[in-house]
Amino acid sequence: MSISSNRIPFVNLQAQWKEEKDDLLPIIEKVLSRGQYVGGEELDKFEENIAKFCGVKYATGLNSGTDALIFALHLSDIGKGDEVITPPNSFISSTSAIINVGATPVFVDVLPDQNIDPSKIEEAITKNTKAIMPVHLTGRICDMEPIMEIAKRNNLVVIEDAAQAIGSQYKGQTSGSIGNIGCFSTHPLKNLNACGDAGFLTTNDENIYNQSKTLRNHGMANRNIVNYFGTVSRMDNLQATILNYRLSKLEHVTQRRRSNAEVYFDEINTVDMYIPEEKTYEYNTYHTFVVQTEHRDKLKEYLFSNGIDTAIHYPIPIHLQPASKKLGYKEGDFPITEKQSKQILTLPINQFLSEVDLERIISVINQFEKDFL
Repeated sequence: MSISSNRIPFVNLQAQWKEEKDDLLPIIEKVLSRGQYVGGEELDKFEENIAKFCGVKYATGLNSGTDALIFALHLSDIGKGDEVITPPNSFISSTSAIINVGATPVFVDVLPDQNIDPSKIEEAITKNTKAIMPVHLTGRICDMEPIMEIAKRNNLVVIEDAAQAIGSQYKGQTSGSIGNIGCFSTHPLKNLNACGDAGFLTTNDENIYNQSKTLRNHGMANRNIVNYFGTVSRMDNLQATILNYRLSKLEHVTQRRRSNAEVYFDEINTVDMYIPEEKTYEYNTYHTFVVQTEHRDKLKEYLFSNGIDTAIHYPIPIHLQPASKKLGYKEGDFPITEKQSKQILTLPINQFLSEVDLERIISVINQFEKDFL
């Protein structure tokens, strides 16, 4: 089997740097020349800008999306003996954050669109349940209306894992503004991406906001007073200034990705493939574009041999990972998640795909069905 040398990459950070270099270098130089690398004007500006973008009162810049989840749990007084309901098909950080505060993850299966199934949440609630952590996978916000109703009835905190959904909307509300706290990653592979690890949390709760700013800086009220023993999770000014610049470009990035998705929806012509549609009340930002097919592995190999890189998000559900052994789950506990893990394939969706790239990807997928099915 020959492999094409003219490859279409799954992500293209090199193209992003080429496009932005002339703008970014002076901005970066300005931060470096000032010598204020931790805290200060650029971080304050980013927190103000991102809070406004997300439609909330407050945002706190942190050093990762994982820390945002840990902070959200900690600041919601969740710890040993408590349970948090979440899906088993996310990236591992969703569950590891729960484990890291001493709580227990309680998994609930998902819908065909890969997001948590609200109809299965209530039966998972026990006297130890303290929170629901829906994960907005692929850029699609979970069905939050019934989730918020369940939380209200049962006096539960809702923590949005919005790492993959910056700018996504649900019935007019922006990700990170629906639950009690929103948690975001700006990892280099995200739609709004730093040049390294970074993240932030969002909230309308002034107390949560104030505590998060203290917690991220050793628990210090000021240089000489420590209110409680915290940690270090500060977004540095270099990442903040890069994110401020890229936030101004995010609408364009989102529109390019949505346009690419629209081409996929219109032109992929195969009966063997399931692609969750965008509902009328959704605004999906397409962090990833995931298709589902029984012939996933063969299709992935076929695309690779034709010079097209893909990915799988994620091939092993969290409840079946070696790290989850002590949680007591087994194969068969979450049939939809497990079925999807064998069928999901993520196509390139990045904003640097050309019309020719998209035509080639679609042509190869459509040809696969003719040749192999």
